[in-house]
Formats: sequence, C-alpha cells, structure tokens
Amino acid sequence: MERLQGVLPLLERGETLQMLQALHRTISQEIDWAEGLTARQAALMLRIANSGEYPVLMEIHEELNTLEMERFMKVQSVPALHKSCTGYRDLLVHRALKLVEEELAAAGKGCPPVPFALISMGSDGRGEQTLITDQDHLIVYGDGGGAEADDFFREFSELLVERLAAIGFKKCTGDIMPTNPTWRGSYSQWRKKLLSIVRYEYEDYAKNLMDLIVLSDARYVAGDQELAESLIELIRGLEQDYFQVLWGMAKAATEMKLALGFLKRIWTEGSGEHKGEFNLKLLAWAPLVMNVRILAINQGIPATNTVRRIELLQEEKSFSAHTANGLKDAYQVLTKYRILLQIKVIKGIQTSSYYLNPYQLPAEERERLRQALLRIEELQKIIHTNFSIM
Repeated sequence: MERLQGVLPLLERGETLQMLQALHRTISQEIDWAEGLTARQAALMLRIANSGEYPVLMEIHEELNTLEMERFMKVQSVPALHKSCTGYRDLLVHRALKLVEEELAAAGKGCPPVPFALISMGSDGRGEQTLITDQDHLIVYGDGGGAEADDFFREFSELLVERLAAIGFKKCTGDIMPTNPTWRGSYSQWRKKLLSIVRYEYEDYAKNLMDLIVLSDARYVAGDQELAESLIELIRGLEQDYFQVLWGMAKAATEMKLALGFLKRIWTEGSGEHKGEFNLKLLAWAPLVMNVRILAINQGIPATNTVRRIELLQEEKSFSAHTANGLKDAYQVLTKYRILLQIKVIKGIQTSSYYLNPYQLPAEERERLRQALLRIEELQKIIHTNFSIM
C-alpha cells in the first residue's frame, strides 16, 4: 500500500483508474484462489474423522500435503505452513489412535487399563511441521496398572507406529517412537527415568543428554491432557533445577558448527557429491533452534515454538528488539529454504532435502542467508557468556 500511495500522485486521472482496476482484478483473483484452497482443505479435514481405512487416510494426508505445497509455492509463508501441517496431522494422529484402540478391542485385547497420553517432540512438538514428516512421539500412562498396563501399551505402541507409518508418518530413523521402551512408560517410570538422567546415573551421558534435549520440545497431542501436562512440567522443572545438565546442553549448543568460513563467507563442501553445497539443517537451522531452546529453558519460558520463544525472550529482556528481529528473520529464511528443498525432493528434482547451493541464489538472498548465519554465531556467543562456558 505504501508503494501504491507513492505511485498514485504521479499518474493522470485515467491512469489512476486503470491501475486501481487492475489491482482490483488481481486481488479478486488472489482471494478466489485462497478461498478455494481453504475450502478444499477444510473438506479433506472433515473426511479424516469419518474415515476408517488407513489407505484412505494416507490419500487424504497426501492431498493435504499437495495443497500446502501449492500454497507455499505461491505465498512462501513459513508460519502458515507450520500451522496448517501441524493442524491436519494432529487430526490424523487423533484418528489413528482411535482406530488402534478399536482394533485392539476387536482383537480381544480390551480397552486401555489406565488413562494415557501421546506427546510429540521435534518439529511437531514445536508446532513447526513441514511437508516431510516422521514420527517423534512418546507415550505416558497412569500409575496403578502394573504389568497389565505395561503389556497393553507395548502392544498398543507397536500397532500405533505401524498404522501411523501406513498413513504417511515415516518411522523415526533415531527410533524416537513409543515402540522403543525409552519413549514409553507410566508416569512413575518416566519420573524415575528422568531423575536418573539429570543425576548422571546412566552410563551413556551423551545419549541421555540428547534425549533430554529432545524432550525439551514436548507438546501434548492426544489422550489425557492433564497427565501429559504433568509430565511436560516435570521435564521442564528438572531441566531448570539441575543446572549442570542445562549447562551441558548449552555447551553442546555453542559448539555446533556453522556454515561460516574464511572472512565470514558461506562455507560449502570443497569436494564430493555435495561440492559447492552445505548441509542447511545441520550447519544453520538446527543450531538456531537449539540455541534458542537453551535460552528459553533457562528463562523458564513454557513455549516450544522457536519464533514464539524468541518473542518471549525479547519480552523478558534477554534479547533486544534488534536481536530478536534478526533471529526471527534468520529462522524465516532458513526454514523457507528447507521447505523449498523438500519440494524439490517431493517433485523428484533431487534426492536430498538437506543440501543447498548458496551460489545458485540471487546475491540479495545469499547475503540474507549469510546474515542469518552471523546472527546464529552471535547467539552462540551470548549463551557462551551467560553460561560461563570455557
């Protein structure tokens, strides 16, 4: 609108009318497109609750992903894609849970003997789902069920993971799924497990530290919400109470490598399959998410979404407005290119959704990418200072 107001005084009366009419036609077309896509999406989401067949749910999931890809290619809104993908996948998970319960009951396994909840982590836990997703879930169930509950939820988890895979949720390569006993248990079992981690009672310190980092993004998805919130509060409380554990997480965050090379230029692979490219996820996006997470935990901020964490850190004066705006822009640009890489994989243009060639970008975008990396480096320095990491 500012640009339009700057142009209108320079036009003659007839030209002004022509421009406004052209603008009106364009806006009307955009509104029609947006309303049409929203209506198609709403119809598909309504079908989820009434679908009892996994192939049908898979088909709906794929159609929703296609619509979201179409929207992103047109408007490139990262928050809109996050909200939409997270929303319809929550509905799909709810439906899968219900069908698994019905399937087990029909097989003579009975109903869940105690209340339970499904909690998500990773990008889903942060409400940052994108076009390609996998399973990052844990199950917690109420105390008092004994061995019967343990056996039931073992079978429940095994079936749930398979059914989620059947409707388009890939199995987690890191095995962060309730089929893994590490990610399943009663509330008391979870409490004992978490206390053992923060008290260094387990031998594999690195693995358990990573598990705690993953748990930092826990979000209730389905089941007994009160039970889920109790576990999430326990996780956050322990992370704050045991500073040495948080310090270890902070040290790991500040040591994450960035794609910055000589004279702060963007570093790329010098040889091999990805010559001229760099791993956007490992060397840019993940360090940003990780370092923001550490500060949020340290300040007792309950939000899990990265941008919301940055906003709340600004509100409580951990960040200046300049720093917060810079980090939000960094998240926007890095996530945008992650999604564009995913689209290339979906369309069969390339096989990896991680590697980006910055020199194929316009100079302005490449500089924006470099600035994002510099802001993450500054964030690492802030954490390095705050936690007195030597």
